[in-house]
Amino acid sequence: MTNDERAPVELNVDVAHPARMYDYYLGGKDNYEADRRAAEASLEVAPEIRAIARENRAFLERAVRHLVRSGVRQFLDIGAGLPTQRNVHETAQEIAPDTRVVYVDNDPIVLVHARALLSAYGLGRTAVVQADVREPEAIVADEQVNALIDFEQPLAVMLVSVLQFVPDREPHEIVATLRDAMPQGGYLVLSHPTQDFRGDQANQVASTYNRAKAPAVARRKAEIERIFEGFELLEPGIVQTPLWRPEGEVTSDLDLIWMYGAVGRKL
Repeated sequence: MTNDERAPVELNVDVAHPARMYDYYLGGKDNYEADRRAAEASLEVAPEIRAIARENRAFLERAVRHLVRSGVRQFLDIGAGLPTQRNVHETAQEIAPDTRVVYVDNDPIVLVHARALLSAYGLGRTAVVQADVREPEAIVADEQVNALIDFEQPLAVMLVSVLQFVPDREPHEIVATLRDAMPQGGYLVLSHPTQDFRGDQANQVASTYNRAKAPAVARRKAEIERIFEGFELLEPGIVQTPLWRPEGEVTSDLDLIWMYGAVGRKL
């Protein structure tokens, strides 16, 4: 661990943060009163958010397993959120122990918890970096990222339920920077809430995030398709998260899952 990784971080628990709200939806304990109030406001509008969060996590796991079995040994998880069960490195390294994973998030509390997790595991193939998805150039150039990630070798960039929190910039521009840093054959794993299902609820939830000072936007399928410019979508394409290569029975409440998931391979 470098001195930068040991440096103290400034924590602000008085303002809700999406990563900690997500932790609350999943039943975690790494959240604070401001996060719980904001999350409960969203749940009041759309109680299905807990199911959406669980399905989103399951999609992430299936995508990671598929890519590791396809030979991918590097993952850059941007907007990783708080460590929870079945993190990317646990899922990947269970299949291929030599897999390298770098987590990126802008929440200092995520950094603190991730450091503790990695310290407990003692993993030399996993790291955590504090950075913002809005600054992809800085992520690609980061010294800690490059210590583990070789951008000349196939890798998977994970943007799982994060680009909705970039309402003031075109998400395809962010992804284009990351795509251009990847070699041919690299992968993009993405999930994103949509207005295409239960649009009123999706927009009302976005409003609760806005009030929690975490501006969010749900996007339609055509907008998400644009994010995958330069990638070939793996089957079954852009679908609701439970429908992306399910490994068991698909939820009967599919109409409640207003979250798309997809994986693309760089052309």
